[in-house]
Amino acid sequence: MSASSISLTHLVQTPSELSPGLPPLLILLHGVGSNEEDLMGLAPYLDPRFFIVSVRAPISLGQKAYGWYSLDFTPTGMVHDPSEAERGRQAVEQVIDELVAAYDVDPKRIYLAGFSQGAIMSLATLLKDPKKVAGAVIMSGRLLPELIDKPVDNAALEGFPVLVIHGINDGVLTIAMGRQIRDYLSKLPVALTYHEYPMGHQVNQQSLDDISAWLKAQIDGE
Repeated sequence: MSASSISLTHLVQTPSELSPGLPPLLILLHGVGSNEEDLMGLAPYLDPRFFIVSVRAPISLGQKAYGWYSLDFTPTGMVHDPSEAERGRQAVEQVIDELVAAYDVDPKRIYLAGFSQGAIMSLATLLKDPKKVAGAVIMSGRLLPELIDKPVDNAALEGFPVLVIHGINDGVLTIAMGRQIRDYLSKLPVALTYHEYPMGHQVNQQSLDDISAWLKAQIDGE
């Protein structure tokens, strides 16, 4: 497969430092209303051994604004179509396969790092198909309600590395949502790292430093 035939628009940063074998792949998934340029700003601060791809979500919401699924904010909370959210998750799985086919990356060292709705998609992917990736970073996300009582593959999740970060002052996806992720994952056999920061719905320098260190540790520990 050629890069031009990949189903989702994306940006690429190739490794500036070589590691043994094919490079690990880090896929960045942006939040609703943003695009692939957003999280690519994090790339210079991450481990130079990664082949980094920032992917654009499939649903157009306006000029340079995209989403993994549509979202309505109502007086009673956020409302979404679970079937559309599942299609967004499937788009993530499809693009993972396409990226591995198009680029010289290690299919056994694929990491997801998502922010907000991208974090929701990353979390949904690791819960539904943990064999697809080697680890995930969940930044300021939430757990989709429809996934709470769904069965998971505990054997595949054994020791699965997950980093969850959330801002205490997040006014979009509240800290309660971050703690719900923490409490949910704490009941699974994953290798969970959880951090809270004095920030809003964002990635601050402290959290970015922790993300970078965590990702580096994943490579070094392989």
